[in-house]
Amino acid sequence: MAQFELIMPKMGESIAEATITKWLKNEGETIKLDEPIVEIATDKVDSEVPSTNEGILIKKLWNEGDVVPVGAAIAIIGSDAQAAANSIAPKVEEKPLGSSDAVIQAIEILEKSVAQTENIAANTIEGRFYSPLVLNIAKTEGISITELELIPGSGKDNRVTKGDIINYVEGGRKSNPANTATVAKPAVETVVVQKTESKPAVSAPKISLMNGDEIIEMDRMRKLIADHMVMSKTVSPHVTSFVEVDVTNLVMWRERNKVKFEKKEGEKITFTPIFIEAVVKAIKDFPMINVSLDGNNIIKRKNINIGMAAALPSGNLIVPVIKNADTKNLLGLVKDVNDLAKRARENKLQPDEIQGGTYTITNVGTFGNVMGTPIINQPQVAILAIGAIKKKPAVLETEYGDVIAIRHMMYLSHSYDHRVVDGALGGTFVRRVGDYLEQWDINREI
Repeated sequence: MAQFELIMPKMGESIAEATITKWLKNEGETIKLDEPIVEIATDKVDSEVPSTNEGILIKKLWNEGDVVPVGAAIAIIGSDAQAAANSIAPKVEEKPLGSSDAVIQAIEILEKSVAQTENIAANTIEGRFYSPLVLNIAKTEGISITELELIPGSGKDNRVTKGDIINYVEGGRKSNPANTATVAKPAVETVVVQKTESKPAVSAPKISLMNGDEIIEMDRMRKLIADHMVMSKTVSPHVTSFVEVDVTNLVMWRERNKVKFEKKEGEKITFTPIFIEAVVKAIKDFPMINVSLDGNNIIKRKNINIGMAAALPSGNLIVPVIKNADTKNLLGLVKDVNDLAKRARENKLQPDEIQGGTYTITNVGTFGNVMGTPIINQPQVAILAIGAIKKKPAVLETEYGDVIAIRHMMYLSHSYDHRVVDGALGGTFVRRVGDYLEQWDINREI
């Protein structure tokens, strides 16, 4: 009798684990090839795991809400339900899940990855597993392995989750005995610890409910967005520069060519791919915008991968990424923008399509806003907000003198990480984007 393990699939280069959100099949049910068995979620996207074999779902190895490493077995599928139940189920019961070969292999892979990229010893310390995300937060906050071991975990097998370590840090690291474990340190170091502990913990104000108030719990995606935004404002000192741009030629060109473009190429041309083209050109002029910061090391990106923030019908936000945008012509950008935007609205994006971005744009003009102060999409160092295009009176210089004319004007808002991007670079970059838009050739061929 054949029996198979359903494995947690690899969903992207930086994704090492996923949460089981919902089982779609019960034990004993018949499963067809490629039929979805379980819904999973990462910090990037939600997706379904299809069956790699036909048969009967013999055993679920994880519960809903469990965090499972990539490569670990999540279910056992057999071709004969009764025989599988007799031969496999006892083995599963007497063999702990954590010691299965697939789980051990997945943990070993994670340990090797973290050992190469992080300055913390390993993922597993004295039998306790730490995800790469938790280890990265620990490194950033200066939390030692000894201190990390003493943090109470709310996850599976007392595992420290992202929420646990964030709550620990935001709580001032007072209650944990790790801060007082090194009693034999010199007096000078003791004074430093006392000063650190005397700082008031930063916490949200208490909310008093009033008559008629409704309590709405955040969905999972909104919680992730909230955590990501708070983290970004905490990590990066944000500065925003603004420029006003005359896009009259661009607007006139699009109006003149949009019907012709759609008939010829089968695609609707919006302003977004045109903005992306201008941003790519400016990044080539100022490559130090296309970087990330790792401690004291600046990582200069070779690829130009442009993320475009998209609002979902649920009200949440997602950022699909156009990879290697500098290698695409305008038609290629139009196709990518339309495809990603459509599948984002239908919740059909793949994990790889929303990661790897090196610079992000967000179109606040879609909502009628003239400008905004966007929050950087970590680990990038800059983001551009595109405002609404409005007709306004503007002064034009002509050979006959200055005149006032009605022009199509818009604002560009550029937020950047002041640790690595100074005002000169951040301001000059957004001005260059504006120049490329203003210099649009009204006679450009499609």
